[in-house]
Amino acid sequence: MIIIMKTSAAEQERQAVIDKIRELGLECHVSVGVERTIIGVVGDDRHIHKEKLRAMGGVEDVIPVLKPYKIVARDHHPDDTVIDVKGIPVGGRTVQVIAGPCSVETSEQMNTAARMVRESGCRLMRGGAYKPRTSPYSFQGHGERGLELLRESADTQQLPVVTELMDVRTLDKFLELGVEVIQIGTRNMQNFDLLKEVGRINVPVILKRGFASTISEWLMSAEYIAAGGNHNIIFCERGVRTFETAYRNMLDVTAIPFLKKETHLPVIVDPSHAGGKAWLVPALSKAAVAAGADGLLVEMHPTPCDAWCDADQALTPDELKTLMGELGAIARAIGRDI
Repeated sequence: MIIIMKTSAAEQERQAVIDKIRELGLECHVSVGVERTIIGVVGDDRHIHKEKLRAMGGVEDVIPVLKPYKIVARDHHPDDTVIDVKGIPVGGRTVQVIAGPCSVETSEQMNTAARMVRESGCRLMRGGAYKPRTSPYSFQGHGERGLELLRESADTQQLPVVTELMDVRTLDKFLELGVEVIQIGTRNMQNFDLLKEVGRINVPVILKRGFASTISEWLMSAEYIAAGGNHNIIFCERGVRTFETAYRNMLDVTAIPFLKKETHLPVIVDPSHAGGKAWLVPALSKAAVAAGADGLLVEMHPTPCDAWCDADQALTPDELKTLMGELGAIARAIGRDI
């Protein structure tokens, strides 16, 4: 349930409600908006007498939330959440483009990529140090050394980094190197132990949709993170598996406005993994921005033909620059900017 406080409610009245909820053995999340404060009750609230809460000082209304996801629901937090990544807003007016290579390969490759990301106008850099691959014989990433190369190259251009976490045992290394945004990949969307661990830290998390997951399952995975205390969650649509074989995945554009209605959290799109071909990335990117996406996660490699992973879907630096210009025009048409 959510408890809506009156605009005139005093701090002691709000605290009294919080104390009452905790006295009943439940947790709460307080969301302070421009006009009102909303207190979300987390846990089994079926035994709570709602009328007693309504009678408490400063309470305007008590509304049951029937959806299984509470904290991430827009019912609980009507205003859009904007997540701060070292001063860069994800959500809100500006559409953020996160770019970089699929995998960290060499120091030279990463330094060049970082420079190209900065020159294209992107504000965050991606790169995979740990790579989940279908075949055990494919390149799996450089691991810790890859994280260090990503950190070093991004720092030369003052770019926050986004990289995928696959194993809770490597989380400490991510924190040690100051990874600004942790990505949970499609194969780990329902790795609940991993979700609980990133829920205990205060680092933004990009949660990719499982390639065969429903939106409800996706939202519930986000709730695992939020229930742990970390509410800095960014949803990432990356295409779902269908019967179609002409392209890699089907980008579910419908998921963007649907999620924006269901949750207050930012929604971004990975057009590279959706299409699986570089020539599809611009069209899918434009469709995502037009549909309301708060950002894009785009693969760019200095020389895609030499990429060790997913070469077919990586843009060249020049293609990324061209795309950024085209996206700017679309963003301005809908009242946003790049």
